[in-house]
Amino acid sequence: MLQTNLVPSLDPNPLPAPYWLLKALLIATFTFHIVAMNLMLGGGVVALLTRWRAKDREVSKRMFHDIAKKIPILLPATISLGIAPLLFVQVLYGQFFYTSSILMAWPWFLVLVLLTVAYYGFYYVSYESGQDTRRAGAVMYLSVLLVFLIGFLFTNNITLSQTPARWGAKYFASAGGWHLNLSEPTLIPRYLHFFVAAVAVGGLLLVFMAWANWKRDRVYAGQLLSFGGKTFLYATMTQFVVGIVFLFTLPLDKRMLFMGSDPVATGLFLVGVVGGLASIFLMSHAVQQENIRLAGIGVPAITACVIVAMSIMRDILRDAYLKPYYDPSKIPVQTQTSVLALFLGLFVCGVVVWVVMLWRYGMFDGKAAAAPKSPAGGAQPE
Repeated sequence: MLQTNLVPSLDPNPLPAPYWLLKALLIATFTFHIVAMNLMLGGGVVALLTRWRAKDREVSKRMFHDIAKKIPILLPATISLGIAPLLFVQVLYGQFFYTSSILMAWPWFLVLVLLTVAYYGFYYVSYESGQDTRRAGAVMYLSVLLVFLIGFLFTNNITLSQTPARWGAKYFASAGGWHLNLSEPTLIPRYLHFFVAAVAVGGLLLVFMAWANWKRDRVYAGQLLSFGGKTFLYATMTQFVVGIVFLFTLPLDKRMLFMGSDPVATGLFLVGVVGGLASIFLMSHAVQQENIRLAGIGVPAITACVIVAMSIMRDILRDAYLKPYYDPSKIPVQTQTSVLALFLGLFVCGVVVWVVMLWRYGMFDGKAAAAPKSPAGGAQPE
């Protein structure tokens, strides 16, 4: 009972929209955010992996340069698309999120510093990757490492916000704001679950680049498809192992939600498993047959379904953790129709503008880093 009393009271201000609608918007905006984040972080990891390719160093340099140019676009997209879900979390789960943020106050403040340094690093690499590849590679390593650390801090905050029973011991041991949640059994598996997924989506980034180059430079596009497709395959297969570990580190009652006790959670879990297996099979076939349409449309479509399912599962798990402390039916609601309509309109416009921006600025294109031309006008063989 003492631990329950440590949870701050609900905000007396009523919700500006129905609870179910805010939950739906939280899941939707988080899904957009996580896709951008996966492309950004996964793209950075894949860029580094291209430097380890033993054969055809010139092609590896070109891949690194092509990917490096896209990270500075994806990082602000990740940040911008992360604002909405963060606000929805604060509205719906503010008493939990604020408390965990205070307990780890200094590491949480450090996120802004790490993000700024990583941002500058990615910009530096985007300009210098075509010149000094050794120095650009070192800066890319540093920036990706900083993003890893940011993700680790976020995972600490997420798990800490969902385990109020740990707050009292941490706070009364020290009120200095340096607490992480390192004793949480799910911390590392949860973190790796997000990280490996990002690498898989980073492989899809190369597949999209292959599609953009397919008619203009078939040889290079084929290498992009092969490397990106195989990266997606290996990461997705690894994700099954990480996912199983994550599942079995959950408390038994939470684990059983996805193993039969909750039909919705179990169904979503099956969507994730079947979708993951289907994407592995289809990508393997696409790489072997050089089927760019299957790799660029079919596999991403299935992956998108899996990401949506995982986002909903994540929300179900959070509610299961907070069930002893949180009753949504007690939250007052006073719908502000005009403000809600304005928000929804601006939200849809914002998503459309973001997609147009990616398309117009060649997010998945490679024209700016195309292979040098031969005197006859054709691309030089790599």
